[in-house]
Order: sequence, then C-alpha cells, then structure tokens
Amino acid sequence: MDIKDINREYIDLVMMNQEKYHDDYKLTVEKVKNSSAQYKGKPVPFLYHPFFVNERIVRDFTKISETMASIGNKVTNEYIANKDFRKKFGFPKLIEELIEIDNGYDVNIPIGRYDVFYESYDNFKFCELNTDGSSAMNEDNTIGKILLETKGLKDFSNHHSLDYFELIDSWVDESIKLYNKYDSTNQSPNVAIIDFIESGTSAEFEVFKNAYKSKGYNCIIADPRELKYRDGKLYFEDYRIDLVYRRIVTFELIDKADEIPEFIEAYRNRGFCCIGSIKSQVIHNKIFFKILHDEDTLALLSEEERDFVKAHIPHTGIFGGDQDVFNKVLNNKNKYIMKPMDLNASQGVYVGKDLSQEEWEARLKKDFNKEYLYQEFVENFSREYLVFEDGEFKVEEFNSVIGLFVYDEKFAGIYTRIGQKNIISGVTDYYAAPSIMVD
Repeated sequence: MDIKDINREYIDLVMMNQEKYHDDYKLTVEKVKNSSAQYKGKPVPFLYHPFFVNERIVRDFTKISETMASIGNKVTNEYIANKDFRKKFGFPKLIEELIEIDNGYDVNIPIGRYDVFYESYDNFKFCELNTDGSSAMNEDNTIGKILLETKGLKDFSNHHSLDYFELIDSWVDESIKLYNKYDSTNQSPNVAIIDFIESGTSAEFEVFKNAYKSKGYNCIIADPRELKYRDGKLYFEDYRIDLVYRRIVTFELIDKADEIPEFIEAYRNRGFCCIGSIKSQVIHNKIFFKILHDEDTLALLSEEERDFVKAHIPHTGIFGGDQDVFNKVLNNKNKYIMKPMDLNASQGVYVGKDLSQEEWEARLKKDFNKEYLYQEFVENFSREYLVFEDGEFKVEEFNSVIGLFVYDEKFAGIYTRIGQKNIISGVTDYYAAPSIMVD
C-alpha cells in the first residue's frame, strides 16, 4: 500500500468512530503530560496521529543517510588535509585546532540528525544538518510508545503490524562500540553527558543516563564548567570521566570557551573520549551547504554524489561582501530563507514569503555582513493529520521537517515535526509526530 493510503485508512478509522476515541485522546494527553517528553519544562505538543512510514520510505532514508555520511566524510577529510580548503569555512582558530585532533575512533560524524523535506527519493531537499547536540530522540520514543498504546493504533494494528524506531538504547550501544575503538582495554568506561546547564535538555539527559546505567555503565550529567583536568584525565569531583557524550553545541563552546579552559585542555590532550568530536562541526555549520556546491568540493565526490548534491542541497550563499548580493536577495524576497551560519533551534531564521517588502529590507540591512546565509526557499510537502479541537477530531494539512537520525554513519530512526508555517521548530507552533513503521 502507498503511504498516503495507509494514512487515509487511519484517518477514516478514527473519523468514523469519533466518540470511541475522544476519551482515549484526553487520557493520552495526560500520559504525555506526566512523561519525560518535556521541552523547556512543558509537555511536547503532539497529535493523536503519528508519522507513518513504510519499508520503501525506510529504504529511501537509509540511502539518503548513507550518501550524506559519505559526502560528509570526504569534505571533513579534505578540511583536515588542505589548509586552503579550510579557509572556506572561516572557523575561529580554536575550532580549527580542535577539529584537527584525532578523536581516536576513526568516525568523523558519530551522531547526527539530518533534517529533510521529503515526498519521495526523487523529490526531497535537505533543510539542515545537526551533528553536535543532536536531540529529540526521547520525544519521539516516549510519545511513540504512548501512541502505540492508544485505542486508535491498537485498532489499526488489527490490520497492520506497527513498530517504532528505538533511539535510546541503540545510541548507548553505538557509543560504547566507538569507545571500544578508542580504548579496547577499558570495558567499563565512566560516562558523562556534558552540556551547559542552561542549555541542556534535562529530561532527555536523564533518560540517556538511566539507559547507560541499565547497561552497567556509570553515568553522570555535568556542566563543563564543573570539570577539572588533572593527571592527564578529566574529572567531575572524584569521578574520572572516560567517555563524554557531547551535547554542547559548538557555537556555545566558542562563546563560553573562557569559562571551560580545563575541558578544552583535556580535549586537546585526549584526556577523554569525546563522542562526537569537534570534527562534526565541519558539516554542522550551515555554510557547508554553500561549500558543497563549489566546484573544488564537487571534484572530491563521486558522480552519484555530485548529482545528489545538485538535486537535493538547496543553493546557499554568504550574505555579505558585494552590494550585488544584497540587491539580489532584496529584490527576490519570495525565493529566499535567511539563516545564521551557526545557531540552532531556528534562532534568527526568517522567510521572505512571511514578510512585507519593507520588513524584509529592514531585516536584511540589519544582517548584511553579519555571518548570515541566504538560501533557496524550498516548498514543503504536506500530509493530512487528525487534530482534536472543540470536542471533535478534524482533518488538517500539515507540512513536516523529517529528522533522520544517523548513528555511526547508519540510519537509526526519525524525528518528525509538523506545522502549518514556513518555519517548523520548537520556537514556533509545531507538533511532534512520532514515527511509526507500518508493515
């Protein structure tokens, strides 16, 4: 069956038996409210309707993930080997130095979430790549498991086999495998999940911490400002840290570098195994999309990979320098979306279509020559979802951003956000739509 037919079948099931599912929806809301699916202290918004995928879609996502991992490796290796190529990125000296340090486990991008606008393999575009600080595994898994217990999906499972993509224990296993490449002699590494306390996703960190502990590993959550470097090792008080699961995003590491000198010194001297390492910043920074279209970058890739870039990476440019660049963007408002080079959670992002010409011009004047990128605006793809409003279910169209989790360069699962605006993120109106595999 086509995925649209499967999705419509679920809608029809609920719509034809509305009253049967009303109380169950309200019960589901309470379950999520009392779960670990929390973002900035509030329950993650969701619908009584998952993002269904089938085997064909999973094959597409696997191919997309593996191709981008291969491209990312080639560009990262060129960055490290070629000082002239490195200049394209314009990274601060500190980050350049940290990228060059061997991480000890031979994988440039151990974890990532590659966000795409997707309809089919022939018709998709990348939105952005998240490596350092990749998040929302717990949102997807927690709400997904709750939805699988609803009457709606239980009734649906009478005709279909349903499952979710487990993202917590599988990451623990992958991170330990990577650590074993770093140090095969230590079978019980002490783990630390590291982020600045004001930025971290504490509920998700606790879930990962418990997963490490359930598999027999010591694990703590710590702020990098609390860590000390002594005797060649990194410590939190008397707790020696062997493996750092890094959730610090690199732009914040740069901004607060003077607050964490001992963490940085330990990293320089390989006093711990860092997963992921700072190498992943090469593809995380949004300038990566601009650089992918450069002729010398395309020359590094296979013919298939070059075609992949040209078809699926939105054209991107640096919003600075020549006044002609400013005028081109100014006079083609509906063609572009503006993005800071290295912020997360859609901070500073705005879309020409959402603004008047006067508003657009004012924003552009403020951001010209300020580390901004202009990028081809991509029309999103929509799907129908059930929404519960005014005591009844209704059917509405939503756009989606589909995050492909990639663990150790392999497709691992999905995190999908849906919304009715051009920007879909935690700072706008959105719903999490857990991914459910339909066989």
